Amino acid sequence: MKNILLATFLFIGIAVQAQSKKKFDKPTIVEASCGECQFGMKGKSCDLAIRIDGKSYFVDGTTIHDHGDAHAEKGFCNAISKALVTGEIKENRFKATSFTLIDEKK
Repeated sequence: MKNILLATFLFIGIAVQAQSKKKFDKPTIVEASCGECQFGMKGKSCDLAIRIDGKSYFVDGTTIHDHGDAHAEKGFCNAISKALVTGEIKENRFKATSFTLIDEKK
């Protein structure tokens, strides 16, 4: 009985750990925008943020101004874009090692 209980807790622990992915070594498509204007995050000014699995994170390693005029019609403060990123989540922030906007032509 103890072995079954131990195996159950071990399985649950592994399953929970696998679901909280913190590192993104392979390029991953995420939503990118202004954290304050589009994602409703608390902050002092317009800052770049990404949303992964419904959770938003401010981005370190690139800024909102590195990707054009944030207040343009399709800028981060007015629209949510797709981006291809690598990096990791540390201290509730996304530390980007790469960040490339995906051009959505319609």
